[in-house]
Amino acid sequence: MRYFSQAPELVKAGIYVLILMITGTVGYMLIESYSLIDALYMTVITVSTVGFREIKPLSDPGKIFTIFIILSSLGVLAYFLSNLTQSLFKTQLSFFFGGNLKHLKHKKMENHIIVCGYGRNGSQVVQELTAFGEKIIVIDKDHELVVSKIAQPIQFIEGDSTEDQVLLQAGIGKARSLITTLPLDADNLFVVLTARTLNPDINIISRASSESAEKKLRMAGVNSVVMPERVGGAHMATLVAQPDVMEFMDHLNIHGDSPVQLMEIMCSDLPNNMLHKPIKEMELRKKTGANIIGYKTSAGEYILNPTPDTKLYPGSKIFVLGTKEQVEEMKKILNSTVL
Repeated sequence: MRYFSQAPELVKAGIYVLILMITGTVGYMLIESYSLIDALYMTVITVSTVGFREIKPLSDPGKIFTIFIILSSLGVLAYFLSNLTQSLFKTQLSFFFGGNLKHLKHKKMENHIIVCGYGRNGSQVVQELTAFGEKIIVIDKDHELVVSKIAQPIQFIEGDSTEDQVLLQAGIGKARSLITTLPLDADNLFVVLTARTLNPDINIISRASSESAEKKLRMAGVNSVVMPERVGGAHMATLVAQPDVMEFMDHLNIHGDSPVQLMEIMCSDLPNNMLHKPIKEMELRKKTGANIIGYKTSAGEYILNPTPDTKLYPGSKIFVLGTKEQVEEMKKILNSTVL
């Protein structure tokens, strides 16, 4: 059953049609005493609804069985034809693009995010970034996947993320960040090395499956490493030891579509008249209702609940917590030139 669930939809639909044909043939042989050929012929004309006359008048049980076959065939054939049409459409797209989407021209982007790999981790990353309204380009080697995503607003590139040309096609030189979620640590390491060579200033985040891989990735120049197993294990342990704390943290999730949002703001992006001033002079909480719950100095030191006298300097960051509306209002104030 597990293998059947993993089969392509068109194969599943074909199996359903075959089961329907076998059921009809066997049914007519048992109920109406038809020969194999006559039973198969009767099943075909019933399922296809071509309107041919039956071989001989049907008995009442035969009529009831025919009604069952007709009703069943409506859903089964609709499912089969829809999947057949979809498969043919994908094939035509593949033929149209010459069977290879590596050289398909994409819209030029700047300050975007490149995601390498569209597996379980990669698709989740794309979903979250989309909620934040980020510009994304996804690189994946799966031809069928890329063809199926052509109509989507997110740009997909078919290719190997470890190749220079593919990363250049994705605009690595003008990208803000690169996230590599490939299943093999060696591939992620190669992507990091290649990306760092092509763009020394890009922010790189990589998936890792072991601590040794994490060390190698950091030596290669990655900015951040995420180990899904470690994160998941810590989450489950906290749910046992401090369930209410974890529930509260989940409520304060940083998803783009969450009602409560935690946002970071680069002080370098603020207007000059806001720099070198203490937080209390801005009256941000009074004006927006959002709270500045954290501050990161230019030296990398984190300060929790900064005092009202804390000043904002270039190179530092503030962390803001509030509802979506409060955070948006704070963005408007901080992006303005007049307090």
